[in-house]
Amino acid sequence: MSRFEVVTTGNSATAGQPVTPKDVPHRGAPANPSAQALKTRFPAAVKRVDVVWGETTVYVDPDGVHEAIQWLHDDPSQRYDFLSDVTAVEYRDPEVPIEVVWHLRSLPFRQFIRVKAQLQKGRPLEIASVYDICRAADWLERECYDMFGIRFRGHPDLRRILMWEQYKEGFPLRKDFPLRGRFSRSEQLRQALAQNPEARYSMEELTIADAFAELPQDMRERLSKGERTGE
Repeated sequence: MSRFEVVTTGNSATAGQPVTPKDVPHRGAPANPSAQALKTRFPAAVKRVDVVWGETTVYVDPDGVHEAIQWLHDDPSQRYDFLSDVTAVEYRDPEVPIEVVWHLRSLPFRQFIRVKAQLQKGRPLEIASVYDICRAADWLERECYDMFGIRFRGHPDLRRILMWEQYKEGFPLRKDFPLRGRFSRSEQLRQALAQNPEARYSMEELTIADAFAELPQDMRERLSKGERTGE
């Protein structure tokens, strides 16, 4: 199946020109051919394929996500070289697993595919980091950890990125998080004002400068060895 549609202009046809799809059905549109390629390459890991409004989602076993994304990135027939997002979805039904979501784009082939992995609640919310495949995963995985509490194994600097590192109220995008927070507004304000970002980051270099003793132990060990945290 060709990756590009044929655009007809007058009496001539030009291949390779991307066009905006029209009249896309809610269900039943053709799947991205990369989905079938994934099923062929990883038959045990691919759970199902959905196509909704023309966009293909491939559900992959959590243990097979890293290998699947590595293959999509490296294989010459796929070349999904742009990770545009890493996020998560939690549904209201407590029995439905939390979904970790990767949005992958192949710039050479102008293709988009969504990869999902389901993590059962009541177990550690952990999955392999894809930072070693796509450096764009650095801040994206940190945000997903900060908002949902999902730990990405292998991430070089997994710490909060939106909330401050000592934030104790939990993970704001989880369904069990109160809309007004777990603490009173006055306590939230007190904690926020107690932070001192100027003591932590150098205004010239935006690197960790002071407040070393307040950092998590694993981060202090990495910094003491001169290791760079993230990019």
